[in-house]
Amino acid sequence: MDHDKIGCQAPPEGPTLCINNCGFFGSAATMNMCSKCHKDMMLKQEQAKLAASSIGNIINGSSSSSGNDLLVATTNVDIPVNSVEPKTISGQPLFGSGSEETGEAKPKDGPKRCSSCNKRVGLTGFNCRCGNLFCTVHRYSDKHNCPFDYRTAGQDAIAKANPIVKAEKLDKI
Repeated sequence: MDHDKIGCQAPPEGPTLCINNCGFFGSAATMNMCSKCHKDMMLKQEQAKLAASSIGNIINGSSSSSGNDLLVATTNVDIPVNSVEPKTISGQPLFGSGSEETGEAKPKDGPKRCSSCNKRVGLTGFNCRCGNLFCTVHRYSDKHNCPFDYRTAGQDAIAKANPIVKAEKLDKI
């Protein structure tokens, strides 16, 4: 009752639930959404801005653009953040993936194997200076016919660590 006289608002009766009905509590700082829903909403807004700018670039940039380009650009806006890898048949993807567009080959995520005997090494693999991965048997350079030249690498390291020091010649009296 004192609050009515002063003109202050009463504090909320309890915590408010997220407006997306996900079951978590929201806050006024995140527009009455939980942190996850707020983050997802912000990502969707950024994707929409990016799509709008790319549509503008397509329309203004190329004279031979058709309506299909606009359709493809607008359908990419609703892609979920955690997308699933496309299925492949005999090593060929069913539809174009993002790695082909950038021109970079995606590294193989399979088990790590020894370069000599093709044995699975897991976390215990040894990286050689030649750039290959080896098991415990083939980790030494003489066991896998390593092409790396350890002798010249050692000579270069010694020469770099120990520069030649010459004293200045003095004039003899």
